[in-house]
Amino acid sequence: MIIRDLLWASPLGILPYVSAAQPSAAPPVAAPLRDLPWAQLNFLHTTDTHGWHAGHLQEPSFSADWGDYISLAERLNEKADNEGVDLLLIDTGDRIEGNGLYDASRPKGRYDLEIFSEQTVDVICSGNHELYKPASVEYEYNTTVPNYKGKYLASNLDIIDLETGEQRALAQRYKKFTTRNQGIRILAFGFLYDFTMGASNIVVQKVQDTIKEGWFQDAIRDREVDLFVVIGHVAVHSPEYTAIYTAIRSQQWDVPIQIFGGHTHIRDYVKYDNKAYALESGRYMETIGFMSINGLATGGKEKTSFLSSLFTNHIERVEAAVPSPTFSRRYIDNNLYSFYHHTALNSTTFSTPHGGNVSAMISSARKKLDLDQTYGCAPHDFWTNRAPFPSEDSIFTWLQDQVMPDMLKDDARGDVPRTVITNTGALRFDIFKGVFTTDTMYTVSPFTSGFRFIEDVPLSITKRLLQILNQEAPQLWPTEQSMALRSLAPAVQRASGLYADINALPYHTTPGQIPLAKQDPNENLTPGYTTRDDAGTDGDDTIHAPIKFYQVPNCFESRIGLPPASADEQEPVTVDLVYNSFIEPYVLVTLKFLGTDYEAKNTAPYMEGKSMTWIIGEWVREHWKCD
Repeated sequence: MIIRDLLWASPLGILPYVSAAQPSAAPPVAAPLRDLPWAQLNFLHTTDTHGWHAGHLQEPSFSADWGDYISLAERLNEKADNEGVDLLLIDTGDRIEGNGLYDASRPKGRYDLEIFSEQTVDVICSGNHELYKPASVEYEYNTTVPNYKGKYLASNLDIIDLETGEQRALAQRYKKFTTRNQGIRILAFGFLYDFTMGASNIVVQKVQDTIKEGWFQDAIRDREVDLFVVIGHVAVHSPEYTAIYTAIRSQQWDVPIQIFGGHTHIRDYVKYDNKAYALESGRYMETIGFMSINGLATGGKEKTSFLSSLFTNHIERVEAAVPSPTFSRRYIDNNLYSFYHHTALNSTTFSTPHGGNVSAMISSARKKLDLDQTYGCAPHDFWTNRAPFPSEDSIFTWLQDQVMPDMLKDDARGDVPRTVITNTGALRFDIFKGVFTTDTMYTVSPFTSGFRFIEDVPLSITKRLLQILNQEAPQLWPTEQSMALRSLAPAVQRASGLYADINALPYHTTPGQIPLAKQDPNENLTPGYTTRDDAGTDGDDTIHAPIKFYQVPNCFESRIGLPPASADEQEPVTVDLVYNSFIEPYVLVTLKFLGTDYEAKNTAPYMEGKSMTWIIGEWVREHWKCD
């Protein structure tokens, strides 16, 4: 894209070529693999990478970087061209916020956004994280959209010029194109779910309203289409995608539909009907989704040219759609062992010059950002969803019992007792035993929003607040508000649909997937993703042993400066109610539900200028000394 053949124009400077992955990345572990189900039309899909473009340096299963993915795509494109089939690359947003490679630079994304743009993507859209702040919205419009001109789709997004008030489409609403080798005519759309917390310069139109518009209704009536492709930062199990699917089917009852989703951070595959499927490909550069379809019409290819082509390997060529095209999926673990297998190459033949140069860009950026700077050393692993809450191994217990009581005190409020509430979704990733670096700090807590408080709230009210936020009495809330409260929990948990009890469940009993855990010595397989979806249990490319998943509450609290329950001291009548600013709308509506009249005007900054990221980093620096 931007650099490709002009790497030396990069602000990263002249970069030495590297073969693959990051120098400090853990080498992948050999494991049994399933092959990719190649077909007439194939896709590679990324979503919710959140700045993890250096890969997971401490996790062997996900240690490949963005340069390695570029090499994978280029090698698989060579294979597709050699076999006369097609390969398309899809990205469905949330490329930013969640890793030091993006969050540690000033401005944010100074290096990471350029690194991402090195990948060729055929259809791309925005996620919600690109739209929280005016600056990131402007970057999408002024840089990412032009970088992917003709490929970036924004079916329900408008940008507002804050100076003139002019409102216009963030990018084109849809596109129609024909694949290079097979001549498959594709009509593509790009959506965002019904997001309501965007910046002041973005407008997200509800999907139900968008599909009623004339341009959409005209597009879905096009009879010269072999395949509809709908991409979006939308859960594949969602009312938004159900509405889009239903609208297309109302006009095109027999044309195949391929949907790509995101946002919920899981591996998932959904069957809408025999000719309509949806794929979601995980999070954080853990997963490269692979999707393939056989039996599509090739209306964009001349008949004589098509008949003159040769049949190759196991790929079946067709002139017209068969009654039921076949759809297949595979979730690729993002590591070089998998990449070598799927390309039939090795450590000396896999990496392309372009991919190697991008890996070098990543390495250079990490050094400039000092992402390996050591804050301390974690004494053991701390988990988000791989340990029960409360427990010694829970990251939320650690924050609740140690970090927040030690760090959350506003000098202006002195020793006023306080109840501090934060949502579990604010902690984005696990902490592994060993060195805790700048990069670790941002992977755990990438967000810059600080804390706010309401002074002198009756303690009797704050004691009930957590119960409501955690839906311990869900019958008290209208359905829409109960659904909204689920957004406070980690994304992978929101997708599981499990909200009753906080219990350990064998992962294979639930849809979706859970990341790696410690190996069970009684198993021959390493634990990892063991996905169950609408097509069964054979979607993961790497065969793993299943692991357990633990639910956590939407929110948790620390009561600071209050006497312990066993003490004889009298409790204060009022306390300061402190919370991370992201959850303020939920806190205020819950307080109103409890009979108070607090509004936004009653809130104020607490420890102004300090974020959860800063608090965690400083606590680790003080308490977790390395031997």
